[in-house]
Amino acid sequence: MRRHSPPISAAILLTCLALLPVNASAWGSEAHRLIAEVAETHLTAAAKKEVSRLLALEPGSTLVSISTWADEHRSPATAALHYVNLPRDERCRYESEQSCVKGSCVVGAIERQTAMLASNAPDEERLKALKYLVHFVADVHQPLHAGFADDRGGNTYQLQAFGRGTNLHAVWDVGLIEHFPGGPNALRAAVGAKKSTVDASFAPVKWAEESCRVASTEGFYPSGHKLDDEYTRRWDPTLVQSMAAAARRLAVVLNESLAQR
Repeated sequence: MRRHSPPISAAILLTCLALLPVNASAWGSEAHRLIAEVAETHLTAAAKKEVSRLLALEPGSTLVSISTWADEHRSPATAALHYVNLPRDERCRYESEQSCVKGSCVVGAIERQTAMLASNAPDEERLKALKYLVHFVADVHQPLHAGFADDRGGNTYQLQAFGRGTNLHAVWDVGLIEHFPGGPNALRAAVGAKKSTVDASFAPVKWAEESCRVASTEGFYPSGHKLDDEYTRRWDPTLVQSMAAAARRLAVVLNESLAQR
């Protein structure tokens, strides 16, 4: 009889898995929690009351704690709802037939979940819509979540950053946040204090196009595939602006969706 090869030991398998590159896919948890925290400070009394009532269906839940739920429950069916691919040109024009086939993108997801939250659907469905909205409104403000299909939103753009090999998507998801001057408290203070001048009206298409134009700006993709101090000095203010805009717009979405309840 032929002898079967012995199974790979668990230790060797874990070692191999550890060497695989991480495929970043969304704002990091810290960014999502920060955006939800700042958004909560802009909620109306009516919106706060209804949010609290819905969250009471899951005792102990808060707007901050549910901000990462969509990532924690990601599946093949929902993966495409976290981003949208736009044309690699200066206009970054969104076309629903090409950019969001059958509504399967972050723009379509925001539109559907907003309608669900504002509806008379059962509270369980509305709570789920709230969880998605808190997450997706943040996602669409990460520039590479409205990036380009040819490099998977910067996931295949490899570079050296912060002393290690990584990719541009991971830099914007986590790297710039973890290495923000002064640490997490300084970033939280900067986002909370930012007086955003962006249009806060409900416009997911414009939000995506705005993010795409950031990703299209000269210098956004580091030359030489190496991130230096000059890059962080240039782009840290954009990081703060994007997160502040996400928080303000999320608050507006929730205030308007829950105003009549």
